[in-house]
Amino acid sequence: MNAKVVDIKRFAVHDGPGIRTTVFLKGCSLSCRWCHNPESISFNTEIGFFAKKCIGCGMCREVCPVGAAHQFENGKHIFDRTLCTACGKCVEACFYDALSLYGKNMTVEEVFQLVMEDRNFYSYSGGGVTISGGEPLLQAGFCTVLFRALQAENIHTAIDTSGSVGWKAIASVLPYTKLFLYDLKQMDETLHKTYTGQSNERILENLRRLSEVGASIEIRIPLIPRFNDDKENVDAIGRFLNGLSGIVLVRVLPYHSLARSKYESIGKCDTMPYVPSPDDEKLEQVVSQLKAYGLNALSGKE
Repeated sequence: MNAKVVDIKRFAVHDGPGIRTTVFLKGCSLSCRWCHNPESISFNTEIGFFAKKCIGCGMCREVCPVGAAHQFENGKHIFDRTLCTACGKCVEACFYDALSLYGKNMTVEEVFQLVMEDRNFYSYSGGGVTISGGEPLLQAGFCTVLFRALQAENIHTAIDTSGSVGWKAIASVLPYTKLFLYDLKQMDETLHKTYTGQSNERILENLRRLSEVGASIEIRIPLIPRFNDDKENVDAIGRFLNGLSGIVLVRVLPYHSLARSKYESIGKCDTMPYVPSPDDEKLEQVVSQLKAYGLNALSGKE
């Protein structure tokens, strides 16, 4: 079984307990305006071009099978995406990391062998393997088979999901998933749809069902100023989570705009809000609000 993989990050420490390897899959059911992984939204393989890293050596043009996707005019590298087939040959030829390939077809066995290289780190740190995205459960079959193999090796498994998928996808990985990292952004359905492109109805219902079947869940709240940092929304989240079981942690993650260059690199319009990151005082305020509902909450900086 194959999946389209964006990246595999080793020695990750923010995607579940201990030292982990995080596998990022391509394709997402949401279009969050603040997305810091825009290269994972589309299911299509994409080439990222970082102009500031390009020295104009021309190696990409030499290996391009269509011959014209990479052109140079007056020393400037012009990348024509309409001609690019995303074969990745230019990425392999670039020694300066000015080009990146987003979306590689990999088998379960290939990914399994790679993540198992660090099993000793998982053992002594209490870590394991996390599958993220995009929305990894859009490729639920792959996740299920990989997690089943990892479970047989006693490797801790976690899935990072928005919950914006059918329950069947969640149910398929449930027996093999030790921890669900579950995004919760906005309780108001209209605002949620405006800023993510989808209703939150399915997300909330899936979270209820996960709670009912006894899953271990870490809630992740990306805190975006002027979108979901108001008292009313935080209180609504607190009330909702207070009525659920299995919530082991609520982590408040401060918004940042460090991914702006990624949008440009893949030829997409930058949709990230021009707002400052929440300061420590704001993070603590939100954490305190959530704790008032009996939740084990902390900020992403802790």
